[in-house]
Amino acid sequence: MDESVQGVLLDYSRGARIGLPEAVFCEGKSAGRLLSLLERGLNKESPILFTRLSAEAFASAPENIRAAYDYHELSRTAFAERLPPKKIGSVSIVSAGSADAAVVWEAARTLEYLGIAANVYEDNGVAGLWRLTSKLEAIASAEAIIIAAGLDAALASVLGGLTGKPLFAVPTSTGYGMAKGGESALCSMLVSCAPGIGVMNIDNGYGAACAAARVINLLNHAIETDGK
Repeated sequence: MDESVQGVLLDYSRGARIGLPEAVFCEGKSAGRLLSLLERGLNKESPILFTRLSAEAFASAPENIRAAYDYHELSRTAFAERLPPKKIGSVSIVSAGSADAAVVWEAARTLEYLGIAANVYEDNGVAGLWRLTSKLEAIASAEAIIIAAGLDAALASVLGGLTGKPLFAVPTSTGYGMAKGGESALCSMLVSCAPGIGVMNIDNGYGAACAAARVINLLNHAIETDGK
């Protein structure tokens, strides 16, 4: 049932419908509304992931609320409870550079909240291709892969040509001038010559994590069904 919190409708039935529970995008919400939502998120039966929650906004909450949450400043995410761990499946999260870290860790924290194992591999830009190839076996051992890259976003095409695992690419807003706040990376990923890459919106690590989670959820559903 949806429940209103100062004009916000919380979708508590989302997890049952699609396997991905409620999340709250915090940017643009007033301090009072955020506090109400953080209080609601303490319900152990219906955990909520908070994304784009700035350090300043989180610091303005009462100490007892802050103490109840696992807050990660770089990714700007918070949760009081996480979902039970999945029986099988993991996700590799690969970045082109350390400037993509906020997006990488938003994805990693989302997967942690969802109970899905994830391994992060940062700073693998193709300007130094050896950085990627030296980790390729470990990266490709996961059931799904998330790629975060700005500038020309060539990492998506390169990795897309080296593994057949499901790939979800996130263009990041990293880069000078013609990078155009991630628009060039987005276009590069969309016209990739490596077929079958799913492309997310700019800086949307949360969305990439949810896409990968659908793969992991399907694998877990299959083993549960086979076990019956």
